[in-house]
Amino acid sequence: MNNAKLQAFTPLFYLVWSDDLLTQKEFQTLQDFITAQTWLLPEEQQFLLSKITISNPPSRQNLYEWKSELEKIVQANPSINSIFDIVKALSNNDANINGLEPYFTKLENDLGYLGEEVISTFKTTVNSITSRTHTDSSFDISKLTALLDGDQADIINKVKAVISKPEFAYETSTDTTVYRTKVYEWCRILAKENFGNMAYPKEYGGGENIADYFAIMETLSYHDLSLVIKFGVQFGLWGMSVQLLGTAKHHEKYLQAIGSLQLPGCFAMTETNHGSNVKGLETTATYNHENKTFTIQTPNKNAQKEYIGNAAMHGQMATVFAKLIIDDHDYGVNAFIVPLRDADATVLNGITIGDCGLKMGLNGVDNGTISFNNVVIPKENMLDRFASVNENGEFESPIPSDNRRFFTMLGTLVGGRIGIPRSALAAAKSGLTIAIKYGDQRRQFGPDGGSEVPVLNYRIHQRRLLPHVAKTYAMHFGLQYLTNRFLARTDEEMQEIEALAAGMKSYSTWSTRDILQECREACGGKGYMSENRIDALKNDTEVYTTFEGDNTVLMQLVAKNRLSEFRKSFGEMGSMGIINYVYENARTAIAEKNPIVTRKTDADHLLDRQFHLQAFEHREKSILASAAKRIKKLIDSGLEPYDAFNVVQHQMIDVAQAYLERVTLEQFQIAVATVKDESVKAILNKLEQLYALSLIEKNKGWFLEDGYMEAVKTKAIRKMVNQLCWDIRPDAVPLMDAFNIPDSCLAAPIIFQ
Repeated sequence: MNNAKLQAFTPLFYLVWSDDLLTQKEFQTLQDFITAQTWLLPEEQQFLLSKITISNPPSRQNLYEWKSELEKIVQANPSINSIFDIVKALSNNDANINGLEPYFTKLENDLGYLGEEVISTFKTTVNSITSRTHTDSSFDISKLTALLDGDQADIINKVKAVISKPEFAYETSTDTTVYRTKVYEWCRILAKENFGNMAYPKEYGGGENIADYFAIMETLSYHDLSLVIKFGVQFGLWGMSVQLLGTAKHHEKYLQAIGSLQLPGCFAMTETNHGSNVKGLETTATYNHENKTFTIQTPNKNAQKEYIGNAAMHGQMATVFAKLIIDDHDYGVNAFIVPLRDADATVLNGITIGDCGLKMGLNGVDNGTISFNNVVIPKENMLDRFASVNENGEFESPIPSDNRRFFTMLGTLVGGRIGIPRSALAAAKSGLTIAIKYGDQRRQFGPDGGSEVPVLNYRIHQRRLLPHVAKTYAMHFGLQYLTNRFLARTDEEMQEIEALAAGMKSYSTWSTRDILQECREACGGKGYMSENRIDALKNDTEVYTTFEGDNTVLMQLVAKNRLSEFRKSFGEMGSMGIINYVYENARTAIAEKNPIVTRKTDADHLLDRQFHLQAFEHREKSILASAAKRIKKLIDSGLEPYDAFNVVQHQMIDVAQAYLERVTLEQFQIAVATVKDESVKAILNKLEQLYALSLIEKNKGWFLEDGYMEAVKTKAIRKMVNQLCWDIRPDAVPLMDAFNIPDSCLAAPIIFQ
C-alpha cells in the first residue's frame, strides 16, 4: 500500500489478524466500513477488501511488517494516544481521513478493542514503567533494624547467633519421636545459654528481665515454631506459674531446676470438655486435714487434661488447675504442683498419660492427655500466693472476692498472651520476607517484545502483599506498646492490660494466619513446597488462634472491657449516659461529617495522619455506643443480660476490632513521630498511611453507611492505596532486610537462587 490514505487502514488489518483468524463477524464489520467510504475509488476498495479475505490470511512476514510500521509511527510520535491518532499519522493527515474519527471509534467498539491497550503494545520496553521499577532502598536499613530491636538489640543478636549454629539445622524427619527429641535437645542448648530462666529472679539463677524474655521468644520464632512452643511451655507456662502463683518455698525448691531444664514440666489447665471456660474445670483437689494432703482426681473422661505440652514424653511435674474441695465445699479453681514421672521418665502410680498424636502442625511438641486417679500430694504443693489452706484446715485468701481472686490468678499469666502474638508476628515477618524476596526475583510476562518483569512490579501482586507489610510493621509497634504497658503495670490498670493483651493476641494471630495464606498463594507452586517453609509457618501458627484462649472468645472479653469502661464514664448503661456519649461523639465528628469533608479527596488530606486517627476513633466510638444502646434496649425489653449479650455477639467482635485497630494505628503514629532519621521516618510514614487507608478501604461499607464518607472519597482512597503500594515497592525488599532474619532460619531455596 503505497497510497497514504490506504496505509491508514493498516492498524485495522493488524488488529484483526494478529490474535487469530478473522471471524465472519469481524469480516462483515470491516467490509461494511470499507464499502461505506465513498471517497475511496472502486479499485482502492477492492484492494482493501482483499486484505480481509477469510480464506487468504496474511503471512507471518506481513504481520511483522505491519507491526514494525506501527511501532515506528508510535515511537516517533509520543503524543499518540489512540488508534485514530495512528491512522492520521499514516495518512499524512489526509483530509478525507481527518473527518472519520467518530467512525473509527465506533469501529473499535464493534471490533472489541481498547485503544489505550493497543497503543501500549507498540511501545518499547524502555518506555514501560512496570519494567523499569526495581528494588532501590531509600533508607538506611541498619538504622531501621536498630529502631525495631530497640533496647533488646543485644539479646536479639545473641539469640540469632545461637539459632544460626549448625546444631540448629532444621529437623526434616517425619518421625515424631525423632522430631520431639531434637526439639528437646534444642531447648537444652537454650537453657545452657540462660535464655530459659531470663525472667526468673536472680537469686534462683535467672536474669530477672521479662523484656528480654519476650524478645527471646519472638526471635526464636524465626526458627522452628515447635521449639518456641516447647520453650514457652517449659520456661513460660510451667516456670512462670510456679514463680507467679507460688511463694518463696516453691521458688527455692523448683525455679533453678526449671530454668536449667533439670525439671521439665507442664501447664495442665485445659480439659476435654472445658477449654476457654477455666471456671468450669472438673478436676478436683480434695483436702485431707488429717494427713495434710490433697487428692487430685479426674472425675470422668471428659475432665482429663488435654493438649498439654510436654506431657506425652518429657514432663516430670505439672501445674494442675483443679477445684479445691474442703469438707465438701467447692472453693473454686486453684493451682497445684503434681508429679507425673520420676527422674527415669517412668510414669507414677495414679497417673495416666496419653499422646495426642499427629497434629496439623507443631509436631515437635509432645502434647498429651493426663488423668489422675486418687493422686496424693503434700499440702505444700498448693501454689498459695492468692489462696491457701491454713493450719486449721481452713481456706484463706488475701482477696475476699471469689471472682476477683480467680481473675487475679489468671491475670498473673497474661504474659503468655504477649509471647504468643509476638511469636506470630515473627512468623508473619518470615513468611513476608520469603514472599517479597521471591516476588522481586520471579519474572513473569512483560511488554510485547520486551523481557519478563518481576511479579512484584505488578499492581495486583503489590496489593496482595504490601498492605500486609504495613500491617506487620504496625503490629510490631502495637505489641511493643502492649509489652511496655505490661512491664510498667499497676494493679489499677491490670484489667485494661489483660483485655488489651487478649485483643492483641487475637488481632496478631488472625493477621498472621491471613498473611501466611497470602504469602503461600503469592509464591505459586513454589510456596506449596515444604522446602520453602511457608507450609510449616502456616500450619504451626494455625493453632495460635486457639491456644492461650480462642480468639473469638478473647474478643468477647475485650468488648466487655470496653463496655465496662463505657459504663464507668457514662453511667450504668442509662439512657441519658448513652445519649450524652452519642451527642459528644457526634459533636466531635460533625466537622468531619460536613459535605465538604466527606467528599474531600486531595492527596494531602487523604495522607494526613490526623484524618486517619479521627476516622478510626469515630468508628470505634460509634460502634461501642451502638452496641451499648442495643444491649440496653434488649435488657429493657425483658431479656436477661446473658441472653442480651448472646444476641449481640457479632457486634461485640466489631467493638473489639475497632478498638484494636485504633490502638495499633495510634501506637504506630506515636512510634513514627519519635524517629530521628528522616529517611527511615519517610518510609515508616508511607507504611502508616498504607496501613490506615487499607483498613479504611476494608471498612468502607461502614463509613459509607454512617455518612462519614461519600463514594467519591472511598474511591479516591482506593486509588491512593494503589499509589502507596507502587511507591513502597522499591523499598519492599529493604523493609524485609530490616527484620534481619538469619538466612539459616529463612532457609527457603526460592530466595537464594
